[in-house]
Amino acid sequence: MPIHDHRPDAWGRSFLWGGIALGLLVVAAAFTHGFGLLKEPVAEPEPAMLEHQGDKIVIPENSPLRKRLTIAAAQAEPINPRLTLPAIVESDPARTAAVLTPLGGRVIEIKAAPGDRVKKGQVLAVIDSADLGQAYDDNDKAADAHQLAQKNLARQEEQFKLGTLSSRDLDQARSDEAQTAAEYARAQARLRTLGVAEERHPHSTLLSVSAPVAGSVTDLHVAAGNMINDPTQPIMNVTDLSTVWVTAMVPEKDAALIAKGQDAEVTLSAYPGRVLRGKVLFVSDVIEPDSRRDKLRIAFPNADVSLKPNMFATVTLMREQQTRVVLPTSALLVNNDRTTVFVATAPWTFERRTVAAELEEGTTVALDSGVQPGEQVVVKGGILLND
Repeated sequence: MPIHDHRPDAWGRSFLWGGIALGLLVVAAAFTHGFGLLKEPVAEPEPAMLEHQGDKIVIPENSPLRKRLTIAAAQAEPINPRLTLPAIVESDPARTAAVLTPLGGRVIEIKAAPGDRVKKGQVLAVIDSADLGQAYDDNDKAADAHQLAQKNLARQEEQFKLGTLSSRDLDQARSDEAQTAAEYARAQARLRTLGVAEERHPHSTLLSVSAPVAGSVTDLHVAAGNMINDPTQPIMNVTDLSTVWVTAMVPEKDAALIAKGQDAEVTLSAYPGRVLRGKVLFVSDVIEPDSRRDKLRIAFPNADVSLKPNMFATVTLMREQQTRVVLPTSALLVNNDRTTVFVATAPWTFERRTVAAELEEGTTVALDSGVQPGEQVVVKGGILLND
């Protein structure tokens, strides 16, 4: 019987191996596709947060910003504008007296210290003055000359009656008496000016300097042992603090907002919770060149001297009631050197506006310009538009 060879020929073998390879490829493709390894899914594009159209900002319909912005209509409300100013307590210059010595000399004793309250006429200092001794000598000489002239005039009048004296000599005697009387009066007036008794004191060179007014000693410029050569220089100052000034400094830009007679409230750092109410007494006509500020003053009675010069204070000026647009402070954005808000000009379309904030109280702010009543304003979340 013929023997058959069952081994496949070369073409059959090639076909067999090709089928196997094709099957493996199909299996591999199915495997990778099933596990997502063939290709990554294409991600959908994220929605735009906002769009710029010229100077306007548009929030697209599908933007998440729409849920993060709060928009409200601007409200017009009556307000009482106030101007708050730094201030200081000062003494009234018209109630401040410089204590001067009428004569030069050496200071023997100082009887008052800064802060002491003194009465009018109270002795504040004692000075040893040679000039006082000279003033007493001049008075004594004038008194003696006047007494002699009076006696001589009496004798001359008797002689004239007897006919032994000419009228010319009598006139001369009368003139001498009048001149010595005038000189004596001048010497006495000099002593009164010095504040000493007309009669010579045993210690005639000691000059007592008295307080010209009642008040507090606010400055002391000499000490015991000092020599006073210039009587025009004060040795101390005495100030009557029964009435004091509160002086406020007004910025130049606000100078037009103040006037004499305005109502004012004053608070002091030393007395929290205490409010003083008064009216503007004085407004300066001159701007201070160094600070570029104007000064205004308010007078207050101060019988208990609780208001002390140089205390810090705050002055609040009241103005007439006005109507202003009021917004939450959260609506304001600082953009460089401007204060701005975002105003809706169409649904979800906004523009930036520069505003002038006039008065801020708590969580709200009154605007002087920039927004009209009824306009829709971004009151929360505006920072998200602030690019």
